[in-house]
Amino acid sequence: MNFKFYNPTRLLFGAGNLSRLGEVISEKGKRALLVTGGGSVKHNGTFAKAVASLDKAGVAFVECSGIEPNPRISSVIRGAQIVREEKCDIIVALGGGSTMDASKLIAAAALYDGNPWDMILHGQEHVHIPTEALPVVTVPTLAATGSEMNCGAVITNEETSVKSFIKNDCLYPFAAIVDPELTVSVPKDQTAYGICDLITHVTEGYFNGIDGTPIQDRFAESVILTAMEWGPKAIANGNDLEARTQVQWAALVALNGWVQAGTNYAAPVHFIGHTISAYHDVTHAAGLAAINPSWMRFAAKTRPARFKQFARRIFELPAGKDDLVCAMKGIDLFEEFLVSIGCPTSLSQLGIDDKLFATYAKETIRVINDGNGRLPGRPAMSEQDIVDVLKAAL
Repeated sequence: MNFKFYNPTRLLFGAGNLSRLGEVISEKGKRALLVTGGGSVKHNGTFAKAVASLDKAGVAFVECSGIEPNPRISSVIRGAQIVREEKCDIIVALGGGSTMDASKLIAAAALYDGNPWDMILHGQEHVHIPTEALPVVTVPTLAATGSEMNCGAVITNEETSVKSFIKNDCLYPFAAIVDPELTVSVPKDQTAYGICDLITHVTEGYFNGIDGTPIQDRFAESVILTAMEWGPKAIANGNDLEARTQVQWAALVALNGWVQAGTNYAAPVHFIGHTISAYHDVTHAAGLAAINPSWMRFAAKTRPARFKQFARRIFELPAGKDDLVCAMKGIDLFEEFLVSIGCPTSLSQLGIDDKLFATYAKETIRVINDGNGRLPGRPAMSEQDIVDVLKAAL
């Protein structure tokens, strides 16, 4: 391994920490843009608590509401315009991963005179790579993406049906206030999707990273096992704060860089999923749940020993003589887990048929490829490979 690690985000983790929002913001700003989604934070009282904390600290704010579940570049443009007009000096993301991703790009777009879409990877390049952004404080209300403590953001261009990403150091949040109490009102289906999302973040590195990373393997396995132990408890009883806390911590750790450090991983399932959700606007993790088991069966044929390790360590399967048999059994059990928590495991369950599979494959590789016309991963995937995985996921 040969790698660098950097994560400057200050983390405040634990029940009741929302009350410290104003205190934290006042260190960096006096007028905040409060970015929210579809309104659940107002219905469940989270918004009122956040505002009370801002008022106590003497921090003024304006709101940018209505961020979509798959955040759109038009919403980023709208948010950046509000920042300029209202002279905001700090951004607060109050919501799920979409709200946090949009907030990061708003923070950079507010300081850029061009089109914010310039910053997003499309066609294998960024037109503009940002070097500065306003400070961002993330307050996740859903345990899923881990966006609260990383420098990445995924955005959709609704005019071109392209969903892609940006990842840059200037987008690290200044602070993340992670309060598991804010997740107790999350519905069962969204809780299940969050569990699937955090596990997929980890399996992408586990199966697509370099060899020789035993510590990272164990990190990944611990996150998966924790999510599989406590996730069903959080679904069964949303008010189980211990379960909510463990799932929230697993989601954060899954994508703040610790688990992936040194693995040089790729994320083929996520990139295929991005294309699917750009065309169909399905919930991000629902798409992952439908695709991941089929991708795993495809990849296991190339690296059966790796998937056998997953099967043995996660599901305690006996070794057996045939690596692929053990590997496939482990994948079956993983798919059964997704079903047990209420996730869809086929594209047809999402109302998606095979008419545009070739288009999805072409678009995925257009957005990101290894220079040889293949989607990065282990193994790298041709357009036909992607189509085959999608057919298997029907």
